[in-house]
Amino acid sequence: MLQETVDEIAAVLGASATLEDRSFQLLAYAAQSGDIDVVRQESILRRRATQEVRAYFEGYGIAGARGPVRIPADAELGVLARVCVPLRHHEVTYGYLWLLDDGTLSDDALASVSGLVARAAATLAQEARRRQDLGRNLRELFSSDAEERSWALSRLDVRGPVTAIAVRSSLDRVAALWTLPRGVLADSGLIAQGESLVALLAPAGQAWELACRIQAMYGTAAGVGNARADAAQAWGSWREAVHALRVADRVPALAPVAAWSDLGVYRMLARLSSADLRELAGETAALAREPELARTVENYLDRAGHVQQVAAALGVHRQTLYYRLGKAERLTGRDLADGEDRLVIHLGLKAARLL
Repeated sequence: MLQETVDEIAAVLGASATLEDRSFQLLAYAAQSGDIDVVRQESILRRRATQEVRAYFEGYGIAGARGPVRIPADAELGVLARVCVPLRHHEVTYGYLWLLDDGTLSDDALASVSGLVARAAATLAQEARRRQDLGRNLRELFSSDAEERSWALSRLDVRGPVTAIAVRSSLDRVAALWTLPRGVLADSGLIAQGESLVALLAPAGQAWELACRIQAMYGTAAGVGNARADAAQAWGSWREAVHALRVADRVPALAPVAAWSDLGVYRMLARLSSADLRELAGETAALAREPELARTVENYLDRAGHVQQVAAALGVHRQTLYYRLGKAERLTGRDLADGEDRLVIHLGLKAARLL
């Protein structure tokens, strides 16, 4: 439908045309004639515009425009003149029609295709609504109940490999999830661990970039699960994503977006209940009252007891480091020369971060 509409618009206007969604992902394009610039070439070859190109064109106010926006040529940037026609339906912009302008695209000519533009906008709006409805099936797809997952799969055309993403939602910010690339399912109200999260299921190759993008939209934290070759196992990726989000929330070194595969020991700790974490963190409660001391011991254990590296990282003399380590041993009653004691203290400090 969109392809036919773009072909018809290009034929009526005699202009090279492309159609993109709000995220600048290419959806359809007509045969290109005459000169085309690097931006158009890259859009067709890569199926989406770069962030730099997106920022450049959005600087002309296209997202809120109610009619065609004329963008002049820029020889320095290698951009040819073009017209951007926002695809709006019920006062919402769902995408953009791009027309390279050789000087023949008059206002009357653009008005002659207004019906076709309205048709394309309605098609995109319908697709957005359909995707929102499908996104709600994520609740069942990520369920612990096998029957619910099976029901959801029967309603979704999802093929692996896929990756789940969990994002902390923000009460004062609602992101337009329907602007996400096709093939991405999203639900802004999925409940996990007693709180409302934004849940997404994306093709594995897009997951990390998408998680960073959504995290920035909400200004919070995000977790990314491991990929699953079979969509029927996506619920496992979702649980990993929720755990990774929990770590991204509490551990600055892994914030604001944490991938399950990068969590190290936190993969084990994130699975523990709050009560278990409190019990483990209790082993280092005495250190918690002296943050500088706790940081010193954690650095020492993170670097496997390499005194020179730790002293350099903390910017202290070795004797200062030895003094702090001795004090930590007295406060905890543990021997940092003993492997088991070192493990208990190390895990206790990591558990405290998740609390």
